[in-house]
Amino acid sequence: MNLETFYEYCLSKKGVSEHFPFDEDTLVFKVGGKMFALSSLSQWEKNEQSVNLKCDPERAQELRAEYDEIQPGFHMSKVHWNTVALNGNLPAKFVKELIDHSYELVFKSLTKKIQNEIIEIEN
Repeated sequence: MNLETFYEYCLSKKGVSEHFPFDEDTLVFKVGGKMFALSSLSQWEKNEQSVNLKCDPERAQELRAEYDEIQPGFHMSKVHWNTVALNGNLPAKFVKELIDHSYELVFKSLTKKIQNEIIEIEN
């Protein structure tokens, strides 16, 4: 997956916005004001692209055991976040499923009011 595909896919989700809350390098995607994906732009330039994605703790452990490209979240809670290396070994479809899972976890954690506002804006 290249940066443009990653960027466009994240922004295509309902209610998503992009931010640089930490520095000019770390691109963060949020839904309802909460992060669901973040990535270092300089790492993409070095061809060492990866993305941090939220994950159900049990599934996170399973994914880490099954895929070398999936590690505990770098600079994040190791329980709830994975760092996914996008070096070409994981199919783009699978990476999109991981992004979807992260988005859904965060969306479901929002209040019903915020969820409904996001759904209404997009309809």
